This record gives sequence, C-alpha cells and structure tokens, in this order.
Amino acid sequence: MQSAPDTPAGSSGPAKLSFPYLSLIGIALICGFGTLYYAFPQIAFGMEEEFGWSKSELYGAMTVGWLFTAATAVPVGLAIDNGHGRNVMTGGAILAGVLFFLWSQTQTQLWLYAVLAGLGILQSATLYSATFAVIAKYFDKSKVRDYITTLTLWGGFASTVFIPFIELLMSYMDWRQTLMVLGAINVLVCAPIYAFLPSGTGTQTEDQDDGESEPQKRDAKWALMQPIFWALLICFALYSVMATSFRTHLYPMLIEWGWSGEDAVFILALLGPAQVAGRALMKVFKTRSIAYVGVFIASMFPLAFLAMILFPHSYPILIVASLAYGAAAGTMTIVKGLSVPEFLTKSSYGLINGMMNTPIAILSAFGPTLAALSWTITGSYLGLMIGMVVVSTAMLMSFIAAAVISSKSR
Repeated sequence: MQSAPDTPAGSSGPAKLSFPYLSLIGIALICGFGTLYYAFPQIAFGMEEEFGWSKSELYGAMTVGWLFTAATAVPVGLAIDNGHGRNVMTGGAILAGVLFFLWSQTQTQLWLYAVLAGLGILQSATLYSATFAVIAKYFDKSKVRDYITTLTLWGGFASTVFIPFIELLMSYMDWRQTLMVLGAINVLVCAPIYAFLPSGTGTQTEDQDDGESEPQKRDAKWALMQPIFWALLICFALYSVMATSFRTHLYPMLIEWGWSGEDAVFILALLGPAQVAGRALMKVFKTRSIAYVGVFIASMFPLAFLAMILFPHSYPILIVASLAYGAAAGTMTIVKGLSVPEFLTKSSYGLINGMMNTPIAILSAFGPTLAALSWTITGSYLGLMIGMVVVSTAMLMSFIAAAVISSKSR
C-alpha cells in the first residue's frame, strides 16, 4: 500500500495525497458508511423478528448513537487538530469491529443501546468529519477542495454497495453472523488504510491559504442576530430530520406496501448513484447563485414524497421518485456547504457552520425514533409520509426566506 503523504508530517511543506491512496480512502469511506451508517435498518428488521421489539424501541438505539455522534464531534476534531488523526481513525475502525461483534451478542435492549452509543462515537471518529479534518490539516490546501469532492463522490456509493451486500449476507446468515462480517470489514479493510494517514503536529504552511477574508470578522453573537442564520438553521434542521427519518424507514415502508425484499433493496441501492449524479451535475453545471439551485433542489423533496403517497404500488413511479429524492439529497449536501458563505459571510465559516451543525445533529438524531413512534401510533407509514410532505415544504419555505432576506440585504 502506498503511503499517503509525499512530504512527511511536520516538515515545512504540505503533503500531497496520491491518487491511489485517495482511492483507498474512498473505499474505506464506502465500508465505513456502509457498515456504521446504512446497515441498521436491515439488521433491525432481523432483530424485530427475533425479539418482537417495537420499531420505536429499536430505532431509539439509533437515536442514542447519533446523539453520541453529535456530542463527541468536537473532542474528536480537537484530537485530530492536535496531531492524532491517524490514531483516532485507525483505532476507531478497530473498535468498530469489536463493537459489531458485541452487537451480534445482543440479548437485551440495554446492551443494544450501549453498543449503538459506542458506534455513534466511532461515526464521528471514522466518517466524513474526521476524514476531512485530517485532509484539511495535513494536505496541500490548494487541493483540499478537490480531495473532499472526490471522497464525497466515493461515499455516495456506500448504500449502493452495502445494502445489496447486507441483503445477500442475510439470505445466507442470520443478523448476528452478518454483524460479525461487517465488523471484520472495519478491522481488515478500514483500519489498515487509515494506518497510513500522516500523524504528528505538522500542518500546512501559511502561504497555502488561498481563501479570501472579509475585512470584518464575524463572531457568534453577530451570527445569532442575523435572521438569515435562523432561516438556514431551520431549513437544514428540517432537512436533516426528514432525511434521516425517510432513509432509515424506506426499507420497511416498501415491505409494508407489498414489495419484496429484493425490490426494496433495488430502490434503496438507487439512492447512492442518484446522490453521486446530483453532485456531479452540480460540479459540471456551475452556477453563480446557490439561491436558485437551493430552491429548485428543495422543491424536489415534497414532489417525490407526494408521488410515493399517490402511487405506492407503481414500481416505475417509485423508482423515479427515489431517483429524484437521491439526486436532490446529494446536491443538498453541497448547497448546505455553500449557503453560509453565500448568504451570511465568508469569514468565520467554521464557527458559524459548527453553530448550525450541533443543534442539527441533535435534532436529526430523534428523526428515526419519531418516525417509528408515528408508525406505532397509526399502524402504517402513510402518516409518516404525509409528515414528510409537510416537513419538506416547511424546509423549502425556510430556504426561500433565507434567499429573499439575503437578496434584500445586498
């Protein structure tokens, strides 16, 4: 395996990330997202059949995990800033393997919740936020945007690869044995790749900073006084709750509508390529106004949900609606990243974006559990889908409000 940095960490120049190693990191991200992020709904389906636990009880464990992800994002980031990125990510992948084995031994809900809490911590230590922090710290800043864009495209294939793979495993194994395989992937694939990341306190040289700075720095107090900040926060919080709820319940919802496991897996597997396609189109068809793009993309969500509600037994329409949702979700990741500098300020981006991400992560953690509770109360997923239409419409209105306020303030 080729080592990541061409220039050792701690030297005067920034390291260069070779294309082969960039691709290996992309593979590790596919495996990390596929096991830590996308595997739960299919595993939970098997656990529900064995234990008879309700959906709200099972998805409550996922909520706990995501709360721990949100709670540990800052200390993990500080550890990476202090030069421990390689240890954090390599150790995180190994511990993930251990926790998947422990998950496979579940007999009680308390055990499940404890394991998912640990896996939530490891999401913050091994997925996008940790990877991007390592790249931003150690590698040539002029290339960081390209590196991150490329890895985002790699990560978009995680659901496409792992949802069918997990379904295949569960056709030959039970959910416990499947979890052991997923744990082995973290130890045998992800950990060795992360072991070649640079370490130490070395960082980029100051002359690599190509960003433009505004004459006036913006602080937290200034951001909290801006109506645009709150409009964007509401928009992205609603989007995150909607996205996590829909993604985690799409598989059982399709089963409830009478589709086979193979049909459901095929539709879920389409979301990854659709996300990649949306991001690729965003890169190809560049626009100077993120406002128009954001409004168009946000409007796709209620339309996709309405199509599913009206035609739940039409496979072609479900496929088209899923593709539209996936492309919009993939592009929304970019819209979210560009909205702060477009609408608010180009300075203090990390501070302001972090102020948004913390409440967004906490609120989104409750999405799957609330969705499961909705199913428990109503006995079907129709109420959840109507809620998706309402939430996505409110999200669209919030983004329009931010765009209008921004245009009037210019």
